[in-house]
Amino acid sequence: MEGWKGDFVVLGIETSCDDTAAAVVESSGRILGESKRTQDQIHAAWGGVVPGLARDAHASAIEEVVKEALEKANVTEDQLDAVAVTMGPGLEICLRVGFHQARDIALNFSKTFVSIHHLEAHVLMVRQADQNVKFPFLVLLVSGGHCQILVARGVGDYLMLGGTLDDSLGEAYDKSARMLGLDVGGGGGAALEALAEKGNPKAIKFGVPMAKRKDCHFSFAGLKTAVRLAIQNAGGDLTNPLNDAQAAADIAASFQHVAIRHLEDRIERAMKLCKEEMGMSDLKHLVVCGGVAANKLRVTTSLQCSPQLGSAQACRFHEWLVPLNPSTDNGVMVAWAAVERLRLGVCEDPTELEVKHVVLSCAHVDVHHRLGPVGL
Repeated sequence: MEGWKGDFVVLGIETSCDDTAAAVVESSGRILGESKRTQDQIHAAWGGVVPGLARDAHASAIEEVVKEALEKANVTEDQLDAVAVTMGPGLEICLRVGFHQARDIALNFSKTFVSIHHLEAHVLMVRQADQNVKFPFLVLLVSGGHCQILVARGVGDYLMLGGTLDDSLGEAYDKSARMLGLDVGGGGGAALEALAEKGNPKAIKFGVPMAKRKDCHFSFAGLKTAVRLAIQNAGGDLTNPLNDAQAAADIAASFQHVAIRHLEDRIERAMKLCKEEMGMSDLKHLVVCGGVAANKLRVTTSLQCSPQLGSAQACRFHEWLVPLNPSTDNGVMVAWAAVERLRLGVCEDPTELEVKHVVLSCAHVDVHHRLGPVGL
């Protein structure tokens, strides 16, 4: 299929986890309308996302969310040029809800259908906000289930330099927040961040994970264990949270400080690898994105990494950060990823997609793993 040119309008639908979202976006990047329902309060009492409850909430909200997005955009289904939906990775039973909604619209109104990889949608959002960001660029993607450093070489073409060996940063944030007895109804990351602002980040000497490893991988399981031990040493446990508010704040601040140090270290290694071993001197941007990138971690990392890493490298990276709100799951990123794909002529026939495929990696997205020692 020949790549699309000119102006066109896309509806994007997102139901990969616990956010039901839809948005209508022009190919220029202009957001015509969007709507979203979150499920934080539904899952708060369970200490994590319950797939069955999430699916039911998606099913109850999806039609209204799509209707609201279209109404805000002042666009009807007939006026759409394409419909896009997140097809994975994510919770299968949740992905099915969005897939069925998008498929029905595409078939009933004879619209082009585009399947979207959830993580690629996060990465490409930077180009919706600033289309001057050109490939290739370096990506730090931190979400609830993933922590990766990649080189984005083009739409659907990524080179992974490193990933998490155990827990993701989002998991470490959420688990630490719960161990500290925080209200995670608005998200564990946000709760821990708020508490950390009241603490001393150097009060507890947590070790920086994998400090001697010469690669670009991450590990947060040990840091999570260190938080549990610190809570026990301060007189708390999993059933009886700390009564000492300052001790809890110090633990939160120390955790966040070391987590950021770990990210800094891996970003620096990735920059050096790209420059010195891979000859990628044309990299100009470091993009920090993903759900976890929505909290203060995103901003703090930028402030600490930019001057330090820029002066340490032969090539200076201009740090471009995705705006705060679009860092979380949303329909805009799905619609925009479809714009990028349609410009390359990439789309699918929804009647040829089996529902079981929604949990697999989407077609036309290639993530290549760099093999061999990093050697930094």
